Amino acid sequence: MSEAAPISLLGMDLKEFAAMVSVAGQPNYRAKQIMDAVYRQRVETLEEITTLPGEFRERLVQRGVAVGAARIENKFVSVDGTVRYLIGFADGQSVETVWMPEGDGGEAGDGSDAGVEAEGSGLTTGAEDQFQTSESIAALKRCATQSPSPTSTGRPYTGRSTICISSQVGCAVDCQFCLTALLGVKRNLTAGEIVAQVCAVLKDQQVSPPEDRINLVFMGMGEPFLNYENFIKAARLLVEGVGIAERRMTVSTAGIVPRIHDFGSETIRPKLAISLNASNDALRTQLMPLNKKWNLEMLIGAARDFPLRTREWITFEYVLLGGVNDEPENAREVAELLRGLRCKVNLIALNPGPGIDFTTPSPERVVAFQKVLRDAGIPAFVRRPRGRDIYAACGQLKRTVEVATSPDAHLPGISPAP
Repeated sequence: MSEAAPISLLGMDLKEFAAMVSVAGQPNYRAKQIMDAVYRQRVETLEEITTLPGEFRERLVQRGVAVGAARIENKFVSVDGTVRYLIGFADGQSVETVWMPEGDGGEAGDGSDAGVEAEGSGLTTGAEDQFQTSESIAALKRCATQSPSPTSTGRPYTGRSTICISSQVGCAVDCQFCLTALLGVKRNLTAGEIVAQVCAVLKDQQVSPPEDRINLVFMGMGEPFLNYENFIKAARLLVEGVGIAERRMTVSTAGIVPRIHDFGSETIRPKLAISLNASNDALRTQLMPLNKKWNLEMLIGAARDFPLRTREWITFEYVLLGGVNDEPENAREVAELLRGLRCKVNLIALNPGPGIDFTTPSPERVVAFQKVLRDAGIPAFVRRPRGRDIYAACGQLKRTVEVATSPDAHLPGISPAP
């Protein structure tokens, strides 16, 4: 007879902790002590919650309660400082989570505090160096060795790092240019497993929100809006428990239109990014089969109806595939689609990988595409790839453990669009 799965504290909110301590006959303040220990102190065992009486901890153990911390099974470090983590869970499944020191510029132009910081960082501009070069890597290393003012934790920290987290084991959306799609979908992550990724990385990097500012993107493995309830609960726990401000979080969806409508009514919600990747229905259906169910008219309609907050902009992400969707005409069609929307576009030159039958466009084509959008009045930014040499960049997450370096990690530099 199989053993019952442990009850995980990670994933519970304050109300659930209060119910648990009430049943145990403990005073109400124990709930806050557990919340603080799990999400702020990021303990990994009940024994570490020393604010609780030993007898209460023992009773929790007997009931099958555990913290539910994630396990770092492996990690790969890029030449640019990016770290790709392979995070394991109790059932043997695993996902990938990425730490990007200095971020990747994805927030630039989105109207948030994180966006302002990205634009003013000196490492991100409207058309920053899209491809890793010796100069850009040297700039990152200089930044890493500078000594900024210490935070309230007593440690120097620049405040622009980004964690990219997963919402599913694999992905069901089947985007033709994404390595994760090759895995298929195994299962949804629980809210606790989503938050556990963040806690594991924060602990490994010795960074502690809210004193240290962290940006968070739900852009790892999986489609968050196909695991909507767990994603929403995780976002709430990351705000109320871990201490990451919602204005520093972004969720990316491939276009699950009903959930975009639902998302607009949430009281706590990250910023919205929509993965566009094509300028017309025929091309988008070829690249993203879910377009058959929710086409561009439905998707852009949902974006136009989305209730934006003050200073908030929707981000549209567009992966450029050489000779497929990167023609000037494609850019003109995108500009027409987005006309009148309070939005910006993040351009991503394809990050290559084995099994992906597309090529990375030349820097000149990337800049030309960006210029068409900007000339049409659409703010367009080129996202800097991070961790391409360790398969940690956008679209490369596939739980690759045998890789040393990606063969196409270093590509020519790109000049700003005029």
